[in-house]
Amino acid sequence: MRPRPPINGRGIFSGTGLIITGLTATLLAMIFPIWSYADRSGTGLDVLNAETVSTEYGPLSGLDREFVTKVRLAGLWELPAGQQARQKGTTPAVRTAGQHLIQGHTFLDERVRDIAARLRLELPNEPTEQQQEWLATLDSAQGVEYDRQFANILRLAHGKVFSVVAQVRASTRNSLVRELADDANTTVLDHIKVLEATGYVDWDALARDMVAGSTPPITPSPAPPGPTTDPAPAVPMTPSPSPTPTTTYTLPPAATSPPPNSSGNP
Repeated sequence: MRPRPPINGRGIFSGTGLIITGLTATLLAMIFPIWSYADRSGTGLDVLNAETVSTEYGPLSGLDREFVTKVRLAGLWELPAGQQARQKGTTPAVRTAGQHLIQGHTFLDERVRDIAARLRLELPNEPTEQQQEWLATLDSAQGVEYDRQFANILRLAHGKVFSVVAQVRASTRNSLVRELADDANTTVLDHIKVLEATGYVDWDALARDMVAGSTPPITPSPAPPGPTTDPAPAVPMTPSPSPTPTTTYTLPPAATSPPPNSSGNP
C-alpha cells in the first residue's frame, strides 16, 4: 500500500497545539514578573505590596514605618509623664517608675531619630490628641489619685505597645527596624514591671479594657477595699544608674527628611 499523505492541521499548528502553546505562554507570563524580583531586597509577596519599599537595610513595610512612628510618639508623652511622676508621685515606687520612663524613652528617642534619618522617614514632633488628653488627666490629678491614674494609664498603654513590638519583631525583614524592636521590647517590658511594682494597677479594669480594645481609662475602676496606706513594692525597685536628670525633658525635634520613594531605589 502507498503511504498516506500527511494531513494538514496536525502538529503544533493544530487546534490542540495552539491551545497548549497559549496556555504555556500565559503561565510563563505569570511566573516571570515574580521571578524577576528575586534579586531585589523586597522579595516574595512583599514586592506586590505597594506599602513595602526597598532600602539598603532590607524591605520596609507599612507596619515597619508605623512602628517607627509609634516609638517616637510614645516618647513625646511618656517622657514628660515620667518627669511629672518624679515630682508628683507620693511613693518611692511611683517616683522610681517615673525615672525608668525618663531613662527608657531618652534612650529610645535617640535610637528612633537615628534610624528614621537613615531610612529617610519623617517623624512627628507633637503627641497625638489622645496622648495629650492622658497628660492633661495626669496634670489635674493629685495625691494618691495621681498615683493610681499614672500607674493605670501608663500600664495599659505599655501593654498594647508590647504586642505591637512583638508583631514587628517577628515579621520585619529590615535590619534597622529589627534592632529598634529589640530595644523597644527591653524598654517596654522594664516599664511594665516598674508600673506593676507601684501596687496601683487595677487588674480587673486592665483585663476588661484589653479585651474590649479600648484606650487607657481616664477614670480607673474603684480600688478594692483595703488599708488606706499607700502600697509599696515588696522589693524596692532601684533604677539603673544614669546621669542626674535636667530640669526639662523636652525631646529634640526629629530631623526632616523626605520619605523613601516607592520605586524600589534606596
